[in-house]
Amino acid sequence: MSKNKSASGQVRIISGQWRSRKLPIHDLEGLRPTTDRVRETLFNWLSGDISGARVLDCFAGSGALSLEALSRYANYARIFELQTSAAKQLQQNLQTLKCETADVINGDSLALLAKGNPDSGFDIVFVDPPFRKDLANKTIALLDEKQWLNENAQIYVETESDLAHLEVPSSWVELKQKSAGQVTYRLFQYQID
Repeated sequence: MSKNKSASGQVRIISGQWRSRKLPIHDLEGLRPTTDRVRETLFNWLSGDISGARVLDCFAGSGALSLEALSRYANYARIFELQTSAAKQLQQNLQTLKCETADVINGDSLALLAKGNPDSGFDIVFVDPPFRKDLANKTIALLDEKQWLNENAQIYVETESDLAHLEVPSSWVELKQKSAGQVTYRLFQYQID
């Protein structure tokens, strides 16, 4: 009996140039696409800032956040994903959409962030790591220390609701916070003193 290697789920783009498009995703351990409801709230928060933005998706998974941003006319997205099969699926989905303004990088996000940002910073950053692996605080520290953020960048952080403490730099101002089920999500703005 051969293994079925086809995608086992879908992610739906909510709005923009690819509105209502459904793209395949693999059913992988720890893959937890941001729900449509949470995504809709987030992109309402970001509505005036997406068009023309440079986006960094630190733990892409299904790519729901970066694909939604690109659909809403973000200028560019750099997409980090550790799992090879998920990264390949993201590349295939970008090809399906004929999108040439994104780079998928298959690798460990913390190691990639630790290298620092070699080019222009980012205007919008998505931090939605696998839960209960102590990744959110480490990611936040690296984004700040290694200068990944443009002035006034907005940073979306999605964590498990029972996370004991979220450590954010003093230069990050919390703009919004909501909870849905076992998820808490926040939007910060990076402000240079």
